[in-house]
Parts: sequence; structure tokens; C-alpha cells
Amino acid sequence: MHNSNRTSRRLPRQRGAALVVGLILLAIVTLLAIGGMNTAALELIMAGNEQYRQKAFEASEAGIEVGLTKIATIAQDGEDHEATGNVPGAVSGEKYTTQSKYMGDDLNIPGFSTGKFVGFHYQISSTGTSARSAQALQQQGAFVIQSAGGGGAFGSITP
Repeated sequence: MHNSNRTSRRLPRQRGAALVVGLILLAIVTLLAIGGMNTAALELIMAGNEQYRQKAFEASEAGIEVGLTKIATIAQDGEDHEATGNVPGAVSGEKYTTQSKYMGDDLNIPGFSTGKFVGFHYQISSTGTSARSAQALQQQGAFVIQSAGGGGAFGSITP
């Protein structure tokens, strides 16, 4: 019985030290978990923003493609000609706005007979928009070569 008295005397000295250490460790693990959740939520928002930026970029590319297909209809007046539209097949409402402008012409095109061909310079700027106000701007130059007709005279390529 002498041994059991020693054991019972030692127990009251500890007074819940394991409980205090356990609670401190639980608090630290909880703070780490909350920090990890906040980081994961921020990364999810960042990934979403990157997707919207990519969709805006694709919308501006679609505007460039539309501008290139309509280049023959742009008046040769040096003014900006604006067109807007929705991206075909887009589910979140991506849009583009293009400004096409005639920049001038060139009668001496390298590699071609002088005065027989004329080159028309165009500039197309396209702004694509997506959700969360994501925007992308692209610019594209275009050079259209056309026959200058008889003795070097040329006319507009617009109908």
C-alpha cells in the first residue's frame, strides 16, 4: 500500500497541465486551418479573375477577326470606324468593340512592279470585355494589296 499512496500524492501536483497544453495546441491548429481557408479562398478568386481576363482576351481576338473580314468595307477617310458585337458561342456575355482606320497607301511595294500595284494600310484596335470588368486591348495592322489598274492609277477598294 505504500506505493499506491505515492501515486495518489503525485496526481494532484499536475493540476491539468496536459489539458492546458492540449488546448494551446488546438488553438494553434485552428488558427492554421483558418489561415489555410483564407488562402484557398483568395486563390480561388485569383483563378476566377484569370479566367475572366482570358475570356476578355479571346473577345478582343474575335473583334480583330471581325475587323479583318470587314476591312474591304472601311472607307478610306482616315477616320475611326467603330463596330461592336457579342462573341459567338460565349456563355457569359463577352463583347468586343473594334475601331478600324485607314492609314494610307503605298505605290512602291517591294517585290512588285512599280506603279502596277498599290498597298492599303489599315489599323484595327479591339477591346474585349468580360465579367468582373475584365478588359483586354489588341491592335492589328493590315496591308491589302490591289492592282493599280492601267498606267498606275488606282481607286478605292470600297464598293
